[in-house]
Amino acid sequence: MNPLLKLRLIGVAIAFALYAADQWVKRLVTGPLGIDSPGDVMYLLPFFDLRFTRNFGVSMGMFEANSLEARWMLVGATALIALVVTIWMFREKLFGDILGLSFILGGALGNIKDRYELGYVIDYADFHIGDFRPFLIFNIADAAITIGVLIILARAFFMRDKDDQEVDDLMEGKPADAAESK
Repeated sequence: MNPLLKLRLIGVAIAFALYAADQWVKRLVTGPLGIDSPGDVMYLLPFFDLRFTRNFGVSMGMFEANSLEARWMLVGATALIALVVTIWMFREKLFGDILGLSFILGGALGNIKDRYELGYVIDYADFHIGDFRPFLIFNIADAAITIGVLIILARAFFMRDKDDQEVDDLMEGKPADAAESK
């Protein structure tokens, strides 16, 4: 199998694993744990609760969908973004970039499914220090998107020169550590 295709298929598998984990935890929280209505809370740790929240917007509640038309526009826009991320992922040649994009894709798919089926995204993870909340209430999909964006940004700012050499080596059929032995 082509090494690039193999890396890209691993990226797809990671995206679907994150999607599945996100959906499974959302079903666990709203099903067996019974945290399924606004205001429902399960106190776990002094700094972490499970707290049911309906997110009708996107990042940090912005662009809230207050109507049926706005909901479907949000579904369409986020699906388009997921498509662009998928195409981008299949054009990348390095696993680090593919990994970041797979996290973004997996998270996007989880939130798109919620918004499509329910009209909102289920958020439940509430990290706090007393009354201070450094993050809004979130879910696995949100965390995956954030981690994916951070990976892409870190690689863009700090690793591009080394990665270009790795791509050249990969295309010439050299092992990944061949550049270091030069």
